[in-house]
Amino acid sequence: MKKQNLLVIAVLSLIVLTLSISGFASIKSQDKQEFKVGLECNYAPFNWTQLDDSNEAVEIKAGGGFCGGYDVEIAKRIAEGLDRTLVIVKTEWDGLIPALNSGKIDAVIAGMSPTEERKTSVDFSDVYYESDLVIVVRNDSPFAAAKSIQDFSGAKITGQLNTFHYTVIDQIEGVKKETAMESFPAMIVALSSGKIDGYVSERPGAISAMESNPNLMFVEFADGQGFEASPEDVAIAVALKKGNADIDAINEIISGITKEERQEIMDGAIASQPLAGQ
Repeated sequence: MKKQNLLVIAVLSLIVLTLSISGFASIKSQDKQEFKVGLECNYAPFNWTQLDDSNEAVEIKAGGGFCGGYDVEIAKRIAEGLDRTLVIVKTEWDGLIPALNSGKIDAVIAGMSPTEERKTSVDFSDVYYESDLVIVVRNDSPFAAAKSIQDFSGAKITGQLNTFHYTVIDQIEGVKKETAMESFPAMIVALSSGKIDGYVSERPGAISAMESNPNLMFVEFADGQGFEASPEDVAIAVALKKGNADIDAINEIISGITKEERQEIMDGAIASQPLAGQ
């Protein structure tokens, strides 16, 4: 009887110890510092909103739905490298830098270029993606056969508000520069309805728009025929509040993602993006 009692006590002790360790690990996980990242969740394939957590999308904090895309995958790697819990904070494009500087978010990972103007108010990490500028048009557009940006003379062209995309439109002689729009879905609607003839986009975003909207295509340009832009203008980096000590660690994490891996992540984002309107 004594041996049996000792065995029961030993088993119960082991169960209690296991539960204690599990509970401690759970508490420790919950205590992990948050890494709050701001995104539009509206700029596929860099970031978008979807209804469920398929393709490992991340739940949006207090916003409903889930956010997926290239930026989200980069944010996951950075959060893991910093040993923090990733929190997605859906924020309008124009409000991203104010949200960063007010402390509402810790970083902007949202297809943002490290332009000289932005560098006056925030710090940027090293580049985590590079692209080129194209013009998205309708398949039946008279501008679909354009070879140079100057072939868009007389066209109604726009770009997203407060982006480099919008400023380069001035390089087209005789262009009808339309009012900048808040988001890419808004530009797609305007283009599909004929309100505009085209909009400026980075190539991945153009591919995404074309795959979701069969009536659209994009025009890309040979060297010397496209937009003039500095390397920083067509690059994408993480924005941080000035003086943020995480920048060195983030740069180290970014440097560990090879060019081939970055392209694989982008290809995966394009393939898994939800169709427009979902």
